[in-house]
Amino acid sequence: MKASVSLDRAALRSSLLAWYDRQARTLAWRVSPDERRAGVRSDPYRVWLSEVMLQQTTVPHATPYFLSFTQRWPTVSDLAAVEDGDLMAAWAGLGYYARARNLLACARAVADQHGGVFPDTEEGLRALPGVGAYTAAAVAAIAFDRAANVVDGNVERVMSRLFAVETPLPDAKPELKALAGDLVTDERPGDWAQALMDLGATVCKPKGPLCDRCPVSAWCEAFKGGAPETYPRKTKKGDRPRRHGVAYVLTRGDAVALVRRPPKGLLGGMLGLPTSEWRATPYDDAEAVAAAPIAGAWRDFGAVEHVFTHFSLTLRVFAADKAGNGGANGGDFVWTPREGLSALPSVFLKAARAAERLL
Repeated sequence: MKASVSLDRAALRSSLLAWYDRQARTLAWRVSPDERRAGVRSDPYRVWLSEVMLQQTTVPHATPYFLSFTQRWPTVSDLAAVEDGDLMAAWAGLGYYARARNLLACARAVADQHGGVFPDTEEGLRALPGVGAYTAAAVAAIAFDRAANVVDGNVERVMSRLFAVETPLPDAKPELKALAGDLVTDERPGDWAQALMDLGATVCKPKGPLCDRCPVSAWCEAFKGGAPETYPRKTKKGDRPRRHGVAYVLTRGDAVALVRRPPKGLLGGMLGLPTSEWRATPYDDAEAVAAAPIAGAWRDFGAVEHVFTHFSLTLRVFAADKAGNGGANGGDFVWTPREGLSALPSVFLKAARAAERLL
């Protein structure tokens, strides 16, 4: 569906920006509308860092990580100098760990190739490792006031309702991006991008949209049709495949054996519990013991469930104490104090906690 010919773009933009001036969320990385009018500019490093953290993560969950990162590494050059393992440990719990590897690669590129200064155009930002179209547009608009078309899930939802787009997601993405682009101008592009995001996050919510509080409801075709919550239309998802594995909790005194996962792939570069291969069929007891990292008196502590983006995982938990292993010395482990396990990726933390009687 194309933009309505009756849509008054100037009036819609004016109404939304006025609402944003009054209702803008206070976020740790944001320069407020009042501050921007006073001449304060956004720090590209903080904008970029927040956008990477917010991918597949909520604002409340990302905020403590953002504050910790910017306190420890206040500039992109500081971040670029960190050891890979320290960065991955600091990221633990945010999920989608490829983002952390891309974060470090991008920081090093900015520090080494650009003198610690982010490029100020979408094209220049896209050339950085790990920076996709959305992140480049967001940094260009918010940090440099470029007239970039910033479209995240919130903006897609607003556009789908504003124009009553019948094409279901994900097929509708190009259409929704084009509709959003028609509303971008050179006037306050950074504030415009953030206003749309705030509208989707606080008013035009997935369920129970607050249409009576919406500054653009006068132009909203879905609101006029009486069923805005039915947009965006969505294609029914297929069942998420399930995989099975075994996690091994091996203790020695007050320490737990961890391993560094391979740099590529799921949870790449992270410290985690030793595990079997994750496969389509469950492990029986004999297979679970046979796949253990060392021989020992392994005990079954049940199973934990974890959901990744593309599959669900059932992870059986086996535990043993190395002091009771008959002196077995196999395995290449990173022995970690029990109090340090809170930094593990959540799937491994679940498994460790399942063995808490041993811990």
